[in-house]
Amino acid sequence: MNFSEVFKLSNQLCKFSPNGKYLASCVQYRLVIRDVSTLQILQLYTCLDQIQHAEWSADSMFILCAMYKRGIVQVWSLEQPDWHCKIDEGSAGLVSSCWSPDGRHILNTTEFHHFETDTQDLTGIDWAPNGCVLAAWDTCLEYKVLLYSLDGRLLSTYSAYEWSLGIKSLTWSPSSQFLAVGSYDEKVRILNHVTWKPIKELVHPVVVSSPKTVAYREVDKSQSVEPSQLTFPPPRGTPSSLFTVHSKYELVDVPVTLRTVKPDTDRANPELGIGMLAFSPDNRYLATKNDNMPCCVWIWDIQKMRLSVVLEQTSHVRSFHWDPVQPRLAICTGNSKVYLWSPTGCVSVQVPVEGTFNVLSLAWHPLGEDSLLLTSKDHFCICYLETSEDH
Repeated sequence: MNFSEVFKLSNQLCKFSPNGKYLASCVQYRLVIRDVSTLQILQLYTCLDQIQHAEWSADSMFILCAMYKRGIVQVWSLEQPDWHCKIDEGSAGLVSSCWSPDGRHILNTTEFHHFETDTQDLTGIDWAPNGCVLAAWDTCLEYKVLLYSLDGRLLSTYSAYEWSLGIKSLTWSPSSQFLAVGSYDEKVRILNHVTWKPIKELVHPVVVSSPKTVAYREVDKSQSVEPSQLTFPPPRGTPSSLFTVHSKYELVDVPVTLRTVKPDTDRANPELGIGMLAFSPDNRYLATKNDNMPCCVWIWDIQKMRLSVVLEQTSHVRSFHWDPVQPRLAICTGNSKVYLWSPTGCVSVQVPVEGTFNVLSLAWHPLGEDSLLLTSKDHFCICYLETSEDH
């Protein structure tokens, strides 16, 4: 693996463009656009206030910067650097801003609503990847998912239960056939796109006992591992040489008891329930994190609707992200390492930069070109993985 130099960053705002050619990063008031291949600066824009959210349009032609405190959205064009636009919501109070699927319209959520929704307090919205359905969900105090058509018609409503903390996370499958809803009751409900009813509930137990589940545990450097316990060397024909990196995981026999934390239910947003969800690009796997088991990543086989793998880290999981081309999951835990899982096994890689670089979030290059964007509190760098051709 190779790593780029380290660049400054604010609010962990750094994103590849969808076409994979550009990299946008925010440093306080400034928006910096770089060429991905050279990391040279192409454009530098100055916004009206400190940037709190940045998002590319689907065609990579425009990028919006939202300044929620002032209720302002600014939009910049890469093709016409002199062109820009400003949307000022004023007293309406800007809560969120995102692009529509066509990349030519912006959907702003204000305290006075975008269109009226049948919710107590609209918490989030998410477009289906095919651009046909908009999912909206209510405050965690009420379990409610609403599905809208593009013209604002309510297609369906789903509620799993009442009188308890409800939805914590939500994500679409890449095919738009499934909607995964993570809840405070430590379950994921998979809704189908025909009836919008659940076809499966995925439960996250403290004890994993199925013999069909593979359990990995991160090994601390001070621990000794028997060669027979290592997940490597990988089988012959492994497609990527990254799996020649020495693993710091060990296989654990099931049943295995996972570490838990006791949530403070008197606090708002307690460490309880499904806080993170992500489908693999081929719709085969779903990765989840149950916040009261904060060191674990659960990987579900969606074709068989069962738990396939559990990874138990030494530290709390901060972020994970699927390679957009192949079933390969990158994980970070707030230390100076990056963890990678694929069906062939899992590895741990040290980030070799000077000083402290604790990885708080990460993202694959959108075209799957064997590169990872790593962000710390105030900096970012690119990790370049070796391909089989390089090897």
